[in-house]
Amino acid sequence: MAAATANCVSTSCYSVTSAREGYGRHQAGGGGAASLPRTAFCGEKVAASLKAQAWLPAAAPQLRRSASMSGRLQVSSVLAERVDQTIVDTEEKERVDPRTVVSIILGGGAGTRLYPLTKRRAKPAVPIGGAYRLIDVPMSNCINSGINKVFILTQFNSTSLNRHLARTYNFGKINFGDGFVEVLAATQTPAGTEWFQGTADAVRQYLWLFEDAKNKVVEDVVILSGDHLYRMDYLDFVQKHRDSDADITISCVPMDDSRASDYGLMKIDDEGRVLYFNEKPKGAALKSMQVDTTVLGLSPDEAKAKPYIASMGIYVFKKEVLLKLLRWRYPTSNDFGSEIIPAAAKEFNVQAYLFNDYWEDIGTIKSFFDANLALTAQPPQFSFYDATKPIFTSPRYLPPTKIEQCQVKDSIISHGCFLRNCSVEHSIVGIRSRLESGAVLKDAMMMGADYYETEEEIAQMLKAGKIPLGVGANSRISNCIIDKNARIGKNVIIANTDNVQEALRPEEGFYIKTGVTVVEKNGIIKDGTVI
Repeated sequence: MAAATANCVSTSCYSVTSAREGYGRHQAGGGGAASLPRTAFCGEKVAASLKAQAWLPAAAPQLRRSASMSGRLQVSSVLAERVDQTIVDTEEKERVDPRTVVSIILGGGAGTRLYPLTKRRAKPAVPIGGAYRLIDVPMSNCINSGINKVFILTQFNSTSLNRHLARTYNFGKINFGDGFVEVLAATQTPAGTEWFQGTADAVRQYLWLFEDAKNKVVEDVVILSGDHLYRMDYLDFVQKHRDSDADITISCVPMDDSRASDYGLMKIDDEGRVLYFNEKPKGAALKSMQVDTTVLGLSPDEAKAKPYIASMGIYVFKKEVLLKLLRWRYPTSNDFGSEIIPAAAKEFNVQAYLFNDYWEDIGTIKSFFDANLALTAQPPQFSFYDATKPIFTSPRYLPPTKIEQCQVKDSIISHGCFLRNCSVEHSIVGIRSRLESGAVLKDAMMMGADYYETEEEIAQMLKAGKIPLGVGANSRISNCIIDKNARIGKNVIIANTDNVQEALRPEEGFYIKTGVTVVEKNGIIKDGTVI
């Protein structure tokens, strides 16, 4: 361990590796102990030019914004407030080589909780944020993390997902070295005629891929979900996994009482090792899962407000451990969260990795709707507008949106839209959307369309009594998701004023799920309809 002084530290990239209960390992200039406010979470990466001044705790929030991957020094302490004291203790560690990491994105099951949005598409293909699809989130995180070996496992309604991936992430057109994106569909073979029975079984059926020559250098496997909204550096996740010599590392978020029972919860020891895992506990079982979250770097106040550690359903496995678990140790276990992880925690080194940033599981209509509308806040908790870590999607080459005498407030308007004398408030308007004169959109998500209709086609349709794509004149829509290629006529009111929670009306082109009205894909809502 080498002590770095104030006069010899230059600009570099550091990763805090031993912050515990708000403090690192402190070493003052005279060799005594120093006590400073918390400056970073364990595993957090910061960059700074210390030169002739100390690294002050107040500077930490600004330093955290940097995501430089340069350098190999990792800070194990943040120390003094005086320039003549030791600033940091450093040790040289090997950074994770992204070529030794492969990611597997789970396409999910039938998506019943997101139905009818999953009626004709897989969950990861569901549009989000006006111009993206859910799969773009983990795919972009992989690219921004430097991981270019990606498998995507699919089973249900995978056509649109496959099309989007082929158009957006075709690494063959650019020199990505040994990188690839491969879609692995559920299939039947002479050795097995079963479809995927769960998340673990889906991975098990393709374990033979890790024996291919192109995957020989792989040391760790990152398991990801295709229906989460967050921004994460997976290499930091893998670094923590390797530094702790873990067999399995689970990415987790601190959680409060109101939502804890919806997730798999963990009990950990003072070193962050997972001792016990309980999937969606209730009542007394829930209370028994409270832990001291200061162990992972939360302040005492934060730990009191969020006394639970919830699994994000994101894991890192040592490759050999994954093979052993799925092939030999638990060959009949089909799910990671409810079977593999709880059993493995009893005999393997399973570690927790704190992700104390925005993360949302958007696997239900309500959570999906709320997460989308939250994007319109200023500033939003999650933003697609990050030049350093962008979220990628398919290039569509659409023209700018045209707005004629409209009122638009706290909304996101995607490209290629036509808005005429309408009002849009706290809403998302997707690509190629059309809103006619007098239309009002409030607290709504409109996914847009896959194609245009010309002015001549629209005129002919109206003359024939048919309904064009988009929202017709004088229609008022609120608390609603409008799926792609929907046709909403004139003078329609969608407000659910009776607060109906559940209704299935596919013959009329809509559903109501947890109080949110969903106009299905290609749905037609006739003129004058009131919902």
